[in-house]
Amino acid sequence: MNKILSALTECAAEAARVAREIRPGQLSGPTPCTEFDTRALINHWVLYSSYGLECRALRQAIPDELTDRDFTAVPDWAEEFAAQLDRALHAWSDPAVWEGDIDLGWATTPAADVAGMLLLELALHGWDVAAATGLRYRVSESSAATIQQIIDVSGKEYREYEMFGAAVDVADTADPWTRAVAASGRDPQWASTIRS
Repeated sequence: MNKILSALTECAAEAARVAREIRPGQLSGPTPCTEFDTRALINHWVLYSSYGLECRALRQAIPDELTDRDFTAVPDWAEEFAAQLDRALHAWSDPAVWEGDIDLGWATTPAADVAGMLLLELALHGWDVAAATGLRYRVSESSAATIQQIIDVSGKEYREYEMFGAAVDVADTADPWTRAVAASGRDPQWASTIRS
């Protein structure tokens, strides 16, 4: 619990920082997630990594009215995102939330595993959004190690469901966060490739 919660807290702060630096003119650009432009990716990120994070802790379904909302249509969407992330982290700060299972609708999964899945959603899509907008999504070595451990355990299953691509080769000297990004099937050099 403690490692995942610590990483969630760090990655939420970084997500809020990145969101605040995004300019409106960047919302139509491409992203590493080829099915999304930047606006659609941000909406997915906000929905699942903040509202979804809180709803899972509370054992509630995400309200239907949120699934089609364009969060970026609100001028201060980044501040609303940051506030929602704070609410989600507060929900997960209760030790009782980490006990038992959470019904995901398609499976019942231990709460800690759900938190790990949502950490990947927050951090990896945070990296995607940052790459798409010319920003950097920074993660400490300890949080990168936690993320890498989750990928090591769940990566095969995620690839079977096409949530991850094949791992990308990186240099042995790459930092832990770059290795984790590559292990999830993302090209750490995507931004330089797309802009060349």
